[in-house]
Amino acid sequence: MEAHNVLSKRGFNVRSFGTATHVRLPGSTPHKPNVYDFSTTYDQMYNDLLKKDKQLYTRNGILYMLDRNKRIKPRPERFQSCNDVFDLIVTCEERVYDQVVEHLTFREQETCQPVHVVNVDIQDNQEEATLGAFLICEICQCLQLEEDMDNKMEELLRDLEKKNGKTFLHTVCFY
Repeated sequence: MEAHNVLSKRGFNVRSFGTATHVRLPGSTPHKPNVYDFSTTYDQMYNDLLKKDKQLYTRNGILYMLDRNKRIKPRPERFQSCNDVFDLIVTCEERVYDQVVEHLTFREQETCQPVHVVNVDIQDNQEEATLGAFLICEICQCLQLEEDMDNKMEELLRDLEKKNGKTFLHTVCFY
């Protein structure tokens, strides 16, 4: 959602999704996450955690994150439930990248329109999320300048890998 926030502030048409069956947020122990359905609003999650342990969820940044998220959109969305078509899908974790590619590969192809799926591995903490959001924004800004994204994507990612020291995963799927 940090990347969603940064990209939307820079005028990009952006959506953000989860890929799991439920929304899982850290709980009081690693083995007791807070689990919510995708129909649960960020406001409802925020209020639930506020009641459970305001101090813990303030300290670990979850309340801050939910407060930011609810200013962006009302609730999380599940990627596999969306039928919209995208030119570019950026994931922030290899496991999510694999889920997105699998979903796109096994669904029925209708238009054969390409979609580039790129993974930018980002550690799940506020500092890395902010740095990753700016890197994703740089990718999008570079692509915005390209007339032929399909033929320039590999070169662009190679150049950004050299510049930033990050490795990207990339594949092309079709709708």
